[in-house]
Amino acid sequence: MIGLVLAAGAGRRLRPYTDTLPKALVPVDGDTTILDLTLGNFAEIGLTEVAIIVGYKKEAVYERKAALEAKYGLKLTLIDNDKAEEWNNAYSLWCGRDAIKHDVILANGDTVHPVSVEHTLLAARGDGKKIILAIDTVKSLADEEMKVVVDAEKGMTKITKLMDPAEASGEYIGLTLIEGEAADELADALKTVFDADPQQFYEHGYQELVNRGFKIDVAPIGDVKWVEIDNHDDLAKGREIACQY
Repeated sequence: MIGLVLAAGAGRRLRPYTDTLPKALVPVDGDTTILDLTLGNFAEIGLTEVAIIVGYKKEAVYERKAALEAKYGLKLTLIDNDKAEEWNNAYSLWCGRDAIKHDVILANGDTVHPVSVEHTLLAARGDGKKIILAIDTVKSLADEEMKVVVDAEKGMTKITKLMDPAEASGEYIGLTLIEGEAADELADALKTVFDADPQQFYEHGYQELVNRGFKIDVAPIGDVKWVEIDNHDDLAKGREIACQY
């Protein structure tokens, strides 16, 4: 198993930080960045290799690659997303389609979370599960969150931001365990999604799979402090949380 990080996004709502850095390299605890926290989590659960999808201001990640490898004892492979500033992240995840064949824990490059999330995903493996989403069933939901509906037998049945929060079972937090045997089907679903609309989220690829009859499972993370960092208010929350890990 390897780690996979989506770190190609521009994060324009985090300017001026992202005038010169991709969102994943915005600092959240001193010099510690969002990417640092994710790589630290991956190393703590025993992973030795991580692939990182890069795009916007990718030079900054390339410049830090050797230092990050030395700091976390990881072999890093950087995968270029040539459309990072034009298309949404369904294409970005598709760029990592070969990495997924190794079994991966996928992490969005803007999710600040404790290593307990990775442990929860690993503990949920087995019983024929191919894709497992980490979801928060505790947090109160609003319009911006990536909401999910879960059926006890069928697993995830719906994932979208465009849902009445009252209908949702919880929020997808941006981490997924993907077994290698699901790689080809997921890649095909992602391509279907971005061919139809390049601005689609990769979560729409998950919905495409479910619509085809593929079962996607979920793993509730419990009452855990985490945040998806989209703007400066989120960044302030991320800094409050990160210093507690």
